[in-house]
Amino acid sequence: MREVPLNPRPALSQGLNSARVNVASIRQLTVRYGSFTALSDFTVDIPVGCVGLLGPNGAGKTTLIKALLGLVDPASGSGEVLGADIRREGRTVRQRVGLMPEQDCHLPGMTAVGFVAYAGELAGMPAAQALRRAHEVLEYCQLGEARYRNVETFSTGMKQKIKLAQALVHGPRLLLLDEPTNGLDPHGREEMLELVRDVSHGKDVSVLVSSHILPDIERTCDQVIVVTQGRLVAQGMIKDLKRLEGQPVDIELKDPNGAFLNALLTAGVTLLGEIPLGYRVQAPGRPEETAALAFAAARSTGAQIRRFHVATRSLEEAFLEVIR
Repeated sequence: MREVPLNPRPALSQGLNSARVNVASIRQLTVRYGSFTALSDFTVDIPVGCVGLLGPNGAGKTTLIKALLGLVDPASGSGEVLGADIRREGRTVRQRVGLMPEQDCHLPGMTAVGFVAYAGELAGMPAAQALRRAHEVLEYCQLGEARYRNVETFSTGMKQKIKLAQALVHGPRLLLLDEPTNGLDPHGREEMLELVRDVSHGKDVSVLVSSHILPDIERTCDQVIVVTQGRLVAQGMIKDLKRLEGQPVDIELKDPNGAFLNALLTAGVTLLGEIPLGYRVQAPGRPEETAALAFAAARSTGAQIRRFHVATRSLEEAFLEVIR
């Protein structure tokens, strides 16, 4: 994959603290569409890094993205993105942020390089710089050989990649990606996730990924924000969200051994359930203390422990529990 500098316009970053903890902050924001409240008294800090935005359909995810870009007029509340006020400095916000929308945003009759260069000019880049930059980001997004084709002739996967290219062309410090793998086959999805991961973890660009495909969030993001019915219901590291209360452990054996389980139960360990070739158990104290009990039981019964680790749940299980 070709290396491409993703921050070609230092002027856009002037006055920004590169060591800032949050790229955006929203305070008590309420957004209404007529009588429908899409966001209600919404408060959140979006940290630097790659963050997943989760929620069922109609939860308010797309409205939050629009609010961050200054594209909706809130009924109340405030917010800032990269130091710019979302209510008073919407144009500045949009110069500093790249958006990959869920719906296609292509202009029929334009070549790929022309379309991406045009997006750069809309963000304030001089025409010559925008064109040069368009060639670079198309190469980075694996569309270099198709740069002179009209965008309406592209496949679904290519259209998704050019949406990413136009979001990157002006060198944003924050990317907002709305369903980036929408409609992609397994190979196209893999390529898109690799690009998102590379941008967010290798190019000093913070990314907010809105998606209902939870494995995609796990592949690319370190933290998540969970929204339902226009309200923030959970936020934190994915590893913390997946952690089970009480830190139960999974013990996998080489062969089933009833005597081993009886020895654990006698030692005061609680059986929570069975797993393939083993057991999920819980005991008072830290997992290290449970390990000591397990290995003592193995020695006394002749059981062979193949794997011992702190049990976790899937992100899907954690998500469903949170939104209930």
